[in-house]
Amino acid sequence: MELEKKIQDDMKAAMLAKDSGRLEALRGMKAALLLLKTSPEGLTEESAVKSLMKEAKKRREAAEIFTQQNRKDLADVELFQAGVIESYLPKMMSEEEVRAELQKIIASLGAASPADMGKVMGVATKQLAGKADGKMISTIVKDLLSGKG
Repeated sequence: MELEKKIQDDMKAAMLAKDSGRLEALRGMKAALLLLKTSPEGLTEESAVKSLMKEAKKRREAAEIFTQQNRKDLADVELFQAGVIESYLPKMMSEEEVRAELQKIIASLGAASPADMGKVMGVATKQLAGKADGKMISTIVKDLLSGKG
């Protein structure tokens, strides 16, 4: 798998460069991919991206908590690692691009009210997996179905 090989090669480069911060982030990514290999669904490009997105989100949430507790030193480490992880992820769609895609999905499903949110979210999360944050998708769908967007 291409992503796994790239991470492995970058780990070697980080070791040679004695870049401990980057190495720590890469090791976390490798561990997440190894867990996927042993899972029933196995390691696919899609599952790897999903897993790395989850890892980046964990780091960002941890950084937020550290910031609230006035631990900027720890928050900086988490944010750096999240940045390293996100550099391996495909480019995320902008809010405007997501909104345009969601309007197409809503039109194709004939959704008209907030009661149709579940139907729209099911299709949207599948189509936009790995391209957009689930929270952003949910917010935009809510706005569009309630007539605000």
